[in-house]
Amino acid sequence: MEHTLKIDTDIFYFINGLSDNIPVIDEVFKGIANDYFLMVASCLILIFIWFGTVDLRERTKNQIAVLNAVIAVGLANALVALSDFLYFRVRPFNALPADSINLLYYRPTDSSFPSNFAAVLFAMAFAILFKNRKYGWLLLFIALVGGFARIYVGVHYPLDILGGAALGLFASCLAYGITYILKPVIAYILRVLSSIFLA
Repeated sequence: MEHTLKIDTDIFYFINGLSDNIPVIDEVFKGIANDYFLMVASCLILIFIWFGTVDLRERTKNQIAVLNAVIAVGLANALVALSDFLYFRVRPFNALPADSINLLYYRPTDSSFPSNFAAVLFAMAFAILFKNRKYGWLLLFIALVGGFARIYVGVHYPLDILGGAALGLFASCLAYGITYILKPVIAYILRVLSSIFLA
């Protein structure tokens, strides 16, 4: 068995132990933990934020937030890839006794820590939260529910989710630094997109 923090394993067992009791709830969490469902939902929210603001000043602020979210997602993926190269953590379904967990999902083969799933969702959430609290809190809630679901179905430890959230926050801060440095370029891009009715 892989050495891991007892509290991390204990919380994993508690959350994962809630599963495999009520089939309908299990199916809901399997859907939420899916690699695509929450990702697509979050991207649709970003598209709504991009196009759904009437006030010009507010729209520009929101569109910069969306650009930051896109950059943050790219950075989060790069940081997760770097982390995976430096450190590989075995998934709980491989590290813990098979009869002690409820695996409701397929068996991912990449590193358990940090959660790429969480890193991407939290990167989007924090990038929007910095500029638009209403949609930022909505995306943060989605990221939290998604992280919980990944533990529930047995593919991540809690620290994997926290690590992904931390990377997502870091990536969103980096993204804001990049767009601040490239402010004139970003303004030009938005003007061009606006001229062809894409902003």
